[in-house]
Amino acid sequence: MLISLENVSKLIGQNSIVKEMSIKFKESQTTVIIGPSGCGKSTLLRLIIGLAKPSEGDIFLEGQKLTAVNASFWQRQIGYVTQDGGLFPHLTTYQNITLLARLLKYDHKYLNDKIKELCSLVRLSEKVLTQYPSELSGGQRQRVSLMRALLLDPKCLMLDEPLGALDPITRYELQVELKQIFLNLHSTTTLLVTHDMNEAAYFADEIILMRNGAVIQRGPYTDLIDHPVEPFVGEFIKQQQLPVT
Repeated sequence: MLISLENVSKLIGQNSIVKEMSIKFKESQTTVIIGPSGCGKSTLLRLIIGLAKPSEGDIFLEGQKLTAVNASFWQRQIGYVTQDGGLFPHLTTYQNITLLARLLKYDHKYLNDKIKELCSLVRLSEKVLTQYPSELSGGQRQRVSLMRALLLDPKCLMLDEPLGALDPITRYELQVELKQIFLNLHSTTTLLVTHDMNEAAYFADEIILMRNGAVIQRGPYTDLIDHPVEPFVGEFIKQQQLPVT
């Protein structure tokens, strides 16, 4: 999916969360959006999926301008995973995964076949399909969220700090599995938000480093290391590499 922003800004009160951003995301690759807390990373995803409206500027998906009228159509083309998973506690795993598909009257056999395929892809036992979110581990909940995002074969997958709330061991395991999943998705455009430079380097074909609502530098990890465009880039990377005391 081709995604482009033209002079997009997002204001909340007097604060500019995203500032006059003009950018195109490359198709069929993994772009990682990174930066300090409050720099506009998550807001950028919400703008692209139509959960927030730009104060200025336009967003184009596949060459079509995103509007209030067509937002629901495009939301069905984008899989979206949040940090906490966003699962409904009163629904079983199966009901959570298939919620939108059932509302859209998808064929029951198709859903069951697809869920078996996705369980294999994310390495989740089919036994958990009858369980509720409170009965699952953090890693299992994120796998369920990923299955829900992938169920309708989205053209774009967007993940907002999907591993941020997990313990280190589970996070490492899911990093390895997600990397393989991204490789298996082939033509899917993937946007992943994180604040962890090591995680960005592991996943990214391209990294976009943000600060105060603006893009400071974009490119492969090696470019940010070897050719920082300003001191902030090198300082941000250096801080990520400092040992925890």
